[in-house]
Amino acid sequence: MKTWRLKLHRLTHWEYWPLWAIYYPLFPVWLYFSIKARSFFFFNAANPSMKNGGMAMESKMEIYNMIPNQYIPKTVFISKHEAPESALEKVLVEGISFPFIAKPDIGMKAFGVDKIHNKDEFRDYFSRTPEHFLIQELIPYTNEVGIFYVRKPGEEKGKITGIVSKLFLSVVGNGKSSILDLIKKDPRSHLQLEALKKKFGFKLNMVLDKDKEFILVPYGSHTRGAKFIDDTHRLNEGLLKTIDDICSKIEGFHYGRLDVLHSSIEELSKGKNFSIIEINGAGGEATHIYDPKHSLFFAWREITRHWGMLNDVSITNHKKGHSYLSFKDGRAMLKANGELEAQLKVI
Repeated sequence: MKTWRLKLHRLTHWEYWPLWAIYYPLFPVWLYFSIKARSFFFFNAANPSMKNGGMAMESKMEIYNMIPNQYIPKTVFISKHEAPESALEKVLVEGISFPFIAKPDIGMKAFGVDKIHNKDEFRDYFSRTPEHFLIQELIPYTNEVGIFYVRKPGEEKGKITGIVSKLFLSVVGNGKSSILDLIKKDPRSHLQLEALKKKFGFKLNMVLDKDKEFILVPYGSHTRGAKFIDDTHRLNEGLLKTIDDICSKIEGFHYGRLDVLHSSIEELSKGKNFSIIEINGAGGEATHIYDPKHSLFFAWREITRHWGMLNDVSITNHKKGHSYLSFKDGRAMLKANGELEAQLKVI
């Protein structure tokens, strides 16, 4: 695809716009909720058990420790102060074998997430990552879904406010074109080309057999090219019960998104064959808005709706004694988050 056409595609499809272009027009809405709560950083009270309410700079390992083990992958915390050899030994002793997933302990948007196939790749990742990180066993389920959950303090049952299915970035062979050529034919993958060149190198020159799928990014990150499909209409009583049962066991969790690998929605609704790979708190987006079929106005309406629920939950928890974040601490958090994001982008 020619450069000008790629730029035009990005311009005319709001899902590719930078976050500031999507969220800045809604600043008056956030200001309204801030006045209502009497705090600009009211979200801190939404999930009292999470640092900063789960908005940013929270440890993923601390959140995994809150979730019953049967719902999550085997996970090992790796300190940057450890020797790579002893760190890898710790991983293997826990029964996690190659390939496995590495991700920053404090991170966002799947920056710094990688699939590690051998010892050399582990050492390379260890040297590149700027902070402590986690190693997780590779989950065999091939479907990923994001489920947004809200439960008001004091209520026994919550509600699911959005469901998004995530299609991993991939190409399908035709027996003639190289992977590189296939990538360039689709703007969604073409926009990821520089990162894919860095990851795969000369492997992109390989020609795929007809109808053979090649996964370019094996996780459902919109910033890494995954296509998001709004599946909120697939909500059913069984799915709500499954998610309710899990979330009720996580103390102090009232608002956020669960990212889940599963075999099928039907089995997930029965509480079978799934694994929670991440829980995002106050900073979690209702990512069903990124379905290409949705307009920017739909996204703004959903963002505003979820901010309203976040505001209500935070105010209720604040009345119960849970604190808001001070303006000074809130600014420091945002600054630290911006600096970390800049570091993780280059991993």
